[in-house]
Amino acid sequence: MTAKALVSGTKHSTHSRTPMSNLLRGVSCLRLSVLTDETTSPERQQAANEGAAGALAIDLADRKAVDLGVSASKTTPFERPELGAWLRRPDDFDALVFWRFDRAIRSMDDMHELAKWARDNRKMVVFAEGPGGRLVLDFRNPLDPMSQLMVTLFAFAAQMEAHSIRERVIGAQAAMRTMALRWRGSRAPYGHLPAPLEGGGWTLVRDKKAAEVIERIIKDLMDGQTVNSIVFALNAEGVLCPAEHWAKYKGRKLKKPVLWNATTVTRILRSETLIGWKISDGKPVRDQNGAPVLATLDPILTRAEFDAVGALLDERTVKSSTRKDTNALLFGIAFCSSCGSKMYMNRQESKPGQRPTYRCGAASRGVVCKHPMNLRADWADEYVTREFLRILGGLEITSTRIIPGYDPQPEIDATLAEYEDHQAQQGRQKSSAAKTAWQKRADALDNRLAELEAREKVEARIEEIRTGRTYDEKWVKADTAGRRKMLTNAGARLDVLAGTAGGWRTLDERRVSLEIRDPFFDAAADALMAVNDEVEAEARM
Repeated sequence: MTAKALVSGTKHSTHSRTPMSNLLRGVSCLRLSVLTDETTSPERQQAANEGAAGALAIDLADRKAVDLGVSASKTTPFERPELGAWLRRPDDFDALVFWRFDRAIRSMDDMHELAKWARDNRKMVVFAEGPGGRLVLDFRNPLDPMSQLMVTLFAFAAQMEAHSIRERVIGAQAAMRTMALRWRGSRAPYGHLPAPLEGGGWTLVRDKKAAEVIERIIKDLMDGQTVNSIVFALNAEGVLCPAEHWAKYKGRKLKKPVLWNATTVTRILRSETLIGWKISDGKPVRDQNGAPVLATLDPILTRAEFDAVGALLDERTVKSSTRKDTNALLFGIAFCSSCGSKMYMNRQESKPGQRPTYRCGAASRGVVCKHPMNLRADWADEYVTREFLRILGGLEITSTRIIPGYDPQPEIDATLAEYEDHQAQQGRQKSSAAKTAWQKRADALDNRLAELEAREKVEARIEEIRTGRTYDEKWVKADTAGRRKMLTNAGARLDVLAGTAGGWRTLDERRVSLEIRDPFFDAAADALMAVNDEVEAEARM
């Protein structure tokens, strides 16, 4: 088969109409990332697929794989609800029909897997429209190399386009980060909500309900209540935690309920977002002079109030020691869902052939757990590694450098003290030489004071440096302790549920749930998802 013959809809198409009994059985594959996008609507995709199928003697009947609200950048064809179900039943059809290439895949890895599947199962893959017209990849002949070559070239083009769009989106968001009062998207800090900005764009305004909760927490704290007692009261009254509050605002529903905890309360109260500053990766965003960039004109607290709350938290902080001798990746991260206790590594060295496990640590504290959890350590480590890097692996690591400022006042004070001491010796000189020397010293100190007073005070500033490295790269190079620190800094928590029948063979992922609780890393994850969503949206334009 020639390269030209691969592009149907031309004089060189090798496919022609055949009797109804010889029609190929096709599946019309529809995918949409944003349900409101009219330019790539399911109706338009279906019409194009039907046209291509009719020209190629493919009978679609009522066979469809409709995946709406599904991103090609985030899911492989095999992970999509309806398309994945069809791919697991290869005997039920002969051809897959897509509207365009990006409806199927967005990476070379995904296309490689789809092509391998089509070759192994002797299927035809059709793209109704594209830059070169209709594209037909016929894998029914496993000895024909042209289909594999074409699919590789097109997959490379699709991946490069997605990468280019992503770079533009990230660049635009980086520029917007340093613009005062401009909000670049993703989840707003608790206490504020996004609102249209005059002249275009978005800013942050006070969220009345959330601000009332913050003010209540501060009042209770100043009245002598502990953070834990405040958390208990909030949960008992059904007050929505930040994640639930944002989900409700966006009209979404979380996969599982999330409650207030002491870490969430403390991080909210210690975040400079309460005084209106922009925060990125847990650090203030500063302008070229080192001054913090404002995200809103309506902060929840003044600087004095914020410092007072921080001082109150410092007084009540109980520092806990962290074990450094353990080689368990998930120490302090894995928890038993039955009693909420930490899970500890049990190496089972006294049992030959037994693998290390994470076990509920309630018994070691004299606490009775009705259903203590136990999970193979290698399964848990592999799951957390995969999910953590999926959520935050693409996040760029930034570092900060303090650019020292200059304040002439300390030197002025020291010089003035020396001058005043020198002045106290005035009149004690008997010789002309001594008087001349005294005056010369007095004049020098006076001149120095005048020079210092003419100098301007320069504030120290913090410069944010982009390392160009991602958490994916850092994870590969880090040892177990370094990786555990990355998980801890992100507020990672793994909840382990009860096992199921046959669970000794492989990990049943319904037993485990990884959550990123640090609001800053959580917001960063949302920002990465927002970038991917914008990549998808721009690609369809």
